Amino acid sequence: MQLHQLRPKHKSKKKKRVGRGGKKGSYSGKGIKGQKSRAGRKMEPVIRGLIKKYPKLRGYRVKSKSQKSKPVILNLEKLEKKFNAGETVNPSTLLEKGLIRRIKGRIPEVKILGKDKITKALIVEGCKVSESARKKIEEVKGTVK
Repeated sequence: MQLHQLRPKHKSKKKKRVGRGGKKGSYSGKGIKGQKSRAGRKMEPVIRGLIKKYPKLRGYRVKSKSQKSKPVILNLEKLEKKFNAGETVNPSTLLEKGLIRRIKGRIPEVKILGKDKITKALIVEGCKVSESARKKIEEVKGTVK
């Protein structure tokens, strides 16, 4: 005898098709009521619940994306190290000196804060300046435009 000549001794048992009347009782093994007992039942997909939770206001995605970019923050101590007395400080010179970098191809807005001391008279233009930084710059005969 060889493998291809083997045959099962008895026929394979057919799978019961539940829920079609017959000898299984009135509910045919499906229990009483509910989604699982009904014909053509479809369980709700998981993603549907997530979609239903999304806000249905017009322009929802646009509003969430259009947030103003925050300015790049620099302290006076960094200006003290990189700049000489009498030089102008603006976003393009800060970019050249390597204190800031471009964000998505654009020169970002810069805000100068008054941390630490400054001894050099600098000319600051095109930048936002905090109140404490303005006082410290003007004390050493610098200007803020």
